[in-house]
Amino acid sequence: MAHKKGQGSSRNGRDSRGQRRGVKVFGGQAVIPGNIIIRQLGTVVHPGRNVGMGKDYTIFSLIEGQVKFERVGKDRKRVSVYPFPELAVEAAAEA
Repeated sequence: MAHKKGQGSSRNGRDSRGQRRGVKVFGGQAVIPGNIIIRQLGTVVHPGRNVGMGKDYTIFSLIEGQVKFERVGKDRKRVSVYPFPELAVEAAAEA
């Protein structure tokens, strides 16, 4: 068998795209229901108030509001979404 590559042959060139994980919305930013806040592997950040978690550990918003990252204990992080204060005032005035 010959040990020389044929002309135009390439052994490399196969690679997949990254999965684009990470924080998509940072603390203090506004979100609407369904917005993805974090894509992660496992529960690096746990879900808090007004957020849901998908089967692939994606954390997403359930309400319109502001994102807040919190610490729980020494080594646990949590993300929550709190409604905007002006929206709560308007809702109370209508009721």
